[in-house]
Amino acid sequence: MAVSSASLRVVAFLSLILAALMTVASSQVTAPAPAPTSDGTTIDQAVAYVLMLVALVLTYIMH
Repeated sequence: MAVSSASLRVVAFLSLILAALMTVASSQVTAPAPAPTSDGTTIDQAVAYVLMLVALVLTYIMH
């Protein structure tokens, strides 16, 4: 079974077109993630943990 060069050219051309379409379809631009913002809740929580630890130590020492 012989394959003509014209059919090989058609297959090569179609595969190039398909490859180009696949590249365009997979290259979606997504929006960048927003920058993290600090509203102070992390700092407040850290201060609360430190104060709780100090209270626990003082209670242990006083007993």
